[in-house]
Amino acid sequence: MLQIARKPVHVLSLALAVAASVLALNAQAKNLKIGFSQVTLQSPFYVQLRDGAKAAAAKDGDELIFLDANGDISKQNNDIQDLLTRKVDILIINAVNPDAVGASLEAAKRAKVPVIAVDRAINAPVAATIGRNNAEMGELSGKALVAALKQKGVVNGKIIEIQGDAGGTVMQERRKGFHTALAGTDFKIIEGPYSEYMRANAVTAMQDLLQAHPDLKAVIAHNDDMAMGALQVLNESGKKNVLVAGVDGLSEAITAIQNGDQYVATALNDPRYLGEVAIEAARGLVSGKTIPAFVDAGTKVVTKATAAEVKHDATFGEYRPGAL
Repeated sequence: MLQIARKPVHVLSLALAVAASVLALNAQAKNLKIGFSQVTLQSPFYVQLRDGAKAAAAKDGDELIFLDANGDISKQNNDIQDLLTRKVDILIINAVNPDAVGASLEAAKRAKVPVIAVDRAINAPVAATIGRNNAEMGELSGKALVAALKQKGVVNGKIIEIQGDAGGTVMQERRKGFHTALAGTDFKIIEGPYSEYMRANAVTAMQDLLQAHPDLKAVIAHNDDMAMGALQVLNESGKKNVLVAGVDGLSEAITAIQNGDQYVATALNDPRYLGEVAIEAARGLVSGKTIPAFVDAGTKVVTKATAAEVKHDATFGEYRPGAL
């Protein structure tokens, strides 16, 4: 049965349960018109999330109508209205803001169109949320960073946190996980600016942060793309002793973990698989199947000891439960 993320679950048990549950969907609905409103395509994660959903929809002949909100909540609400006008059978929403799509959800309810939230939770009733435990991912990466610092004999000092988007549920949960990992240590968290999960923004932020905190010991970012931007600035500044960690399992980050000693951890968050599960859940719902309120697609920490085990010849490391 699909797991409802109410409390931590052992990774192996979760992996087996999710693998079984996704197979169990085996949705019977065919020729669906699926609407997908996504927050942005400015991050490689969201490009892959879209591509995973598109491939899964096309595999069984369903039509996926995809609209990019480009980070603008007003555009997203208009996009959702557009999708409803096009008579979609079901809506998948990757929300810009968890609180600001309420009116659109009411419109979907009136039109009797079920709504699935993917990756980012929505603070309103939906048929199901497809995602991962972002607090767990943040904590796994944070603990691995602390362990790597201690292995180097570093037990205190500044750790800069480069944040995602202001008010976003993913940002909030990953920050919560990072802070949990660092609780009880002698490290001090320096909260950097919101960099919207984009590398270019993180580069600019890191340049300023490095000037203000030249004595930093590590950087942890809410995704690998921003962490890679921070790593670039650190290397350009000769700060190769400063450790870096992120989240999402970007293949570039996994390669850096595997081949070097500065980038030390990430947590897998395979976006293509997330898109595939969202489509399978959509088919299941339209077919009248019962889908849990929260479907957790699972995660796994990647360090130098495990990086070689992760297939990462595409944009992100693959994580289909039971594969590792």
